[in-house]
Amino acid sequence: MNKTLSVKNLTISGLMLALALVLPFLTGQIPQVGSALSPMHIPVLLCGFICGGVPAMIVGAIAPLLRFVLFGMPPLFPTGIAMCFELAAYGLLSGIFYRAFPKKVPYLYLSLVLAMVCGRLVWGAARLIMMGLGSSSFSWAVFLSGAVTNAIPGIILHIVLIPIIVLALRRAKVITD
Repeated sequence: MNKTLSVKNLTISGLMLALALVLPFLTGQIPQVGSALSPMHIPVLLCGFICGGVPAMIVGAIAPLLRFVLFGMPPLFPTGIAMCFELAAYGLLSGIFYRAFPKKVPYLYLSLVLAMVCGRLVWGAARLIMMGLGSSSFSWAVFLSGAVTNAIPGIILHIVLIPIIVLALRRAKVITD
C-alpha cells in the first residue's frame, strides 16, 4: 500500500507541477491582475494538502525554475529565486499544518492561512538576502507592497478556492484523513 501511495503522490505532484506551469497563462492575459492572482501558488498549496509537505515542497521549489527555463517567466533574479523559496515553504507548511491539526473546516483555513503567512515571510527573507547581493535595497514598504498589498486579489482567491477544492477532494476520497 505504501508503494501505491507513493505512486499516487508522485502522479498528483506531477499534475500539480504541470498546473503550476500552465495556470499563469490563463491569468497572464490580464497583466494588471494576472500576477496579483498568484496562480502558481494554487497547485503548490493543493499539493501540500493532498500529498503532504515534502512532495509539495519539491513541486514549489521546482515550478518557478522550470517555468523560467521553458517560458522565460518569471524573471529568474530576484523574482524567480524568491518564488522558489516562497512556494517551497507554502508546499511544506500546508502539508505539515494540515496533518497536524484536526480535520475540521476551521483548521483547514488555519492551515492555509498559516502556510500563506509563513511563505510570504520566507519570500521577504529571500528578497532581502538577494537585494543585499544586488544593488537594490529592500525596505519594509517594498515587503508590504509585494507580500500584502499587491497580493490581496491572490490571497482572497486562495482563501476562497483552495478550501472548496480540498473539501471536494475529501468527499471524493482523493484526500484521506
